[in-house]
Amino acid sequence: MTFYAPKGGLPAQTDLTTDRAVFTEAYAVLPRGTMRDIVTSRLPFWDDTRLWVIARPLSGFAETFSQYIVEVAPGGGSDKPETDPAAEAVLFVVSGNLVLTVAGEKHTLTEGGYAYLPPGGDWTVRNTSDAAVTFHLVRKAYERIEGIDVPPPLVTNEADVEGIEMPDTEGRWRTQRFVDPDDVRHDMHVNIVSFEPGGVIPFPETHVMEHGLYVLEGKAVYLLNKDWVEVQEGDFMWLRAFCPQACYAGGPGRFRYLLYKDVNRHPKLTL
Repeated sequence: MTFYAPKGGLPAQTDLTTDRAVFTEAYAVLPRGTMRDIVTSRLPFWDDTRLWVIARPLSGFAETFSQYIVEVAPGGGSDKPETDPAAEAVLFVVSGNLVLTVAGEKHTLTEGGYAYLPPGGDWTVRNTSDAAVTFHLVRKAYERIEGIDVPPPLVTNEADVEGIEMPDTEGRWRTQRFVDPDDVRHDMHVNIVSFEPGGVIPFPETHVMEHGLYVLEGKAVYLLNKDWVEVQEGDFMWLRAFCPQACYAGGPGRFRYLLYKDVNRHPKLTL
């Protein structure tokens, strides 16, 4: 198992500027080549850490979530990682080892490690290894509902989560669901979707969920609104609600992506 993680650096002065970056009213594509040293950010209370912000609430862009690719150097991390008490989060490790402490319990997340962290939770992260660790941090303002409990923390690894075969696909299209889709305590899902070579989404999905898709491995041709776009491991796609989408997995290996979507709540009636 090898997931793509940004390498940073800068292109050579002799490289062509033309790339696949696209930003439209319905979708955006951030190719892996856009994630360079000069576009990293820092956060309060995070030591020896840099991050690429690949989605944030913004007029004409993401509405319900933010997503970062976080790189923590040896010895780095945070004892106060979240400054917003309303924010829930998912961590997903793509390279290295991360020590996560939740409510006093310590977990070592290796590649494929996954954690759901409820709002207002007590958690910290540290890199106690001698190599950098890279992970995704997906954040959303949790929508509390009277009479519905906040879900508890969850720590697992994608290797321990069985992929569910999508109907009538003979296993070519599978989804690893980390929480029960019928559990309405959760107002977001962060799953892994996998296609075998030649697997497809056979119709233009058009639905209310906003999406963030980070390609973990492989390549595909993806339908975004009216455009067919080539994507590969390390690319990020944002799709607004109701943006038509479909894909053909290009091979020769599997095509897999980390998928965010907002779920299980009434749409807000005021903006």
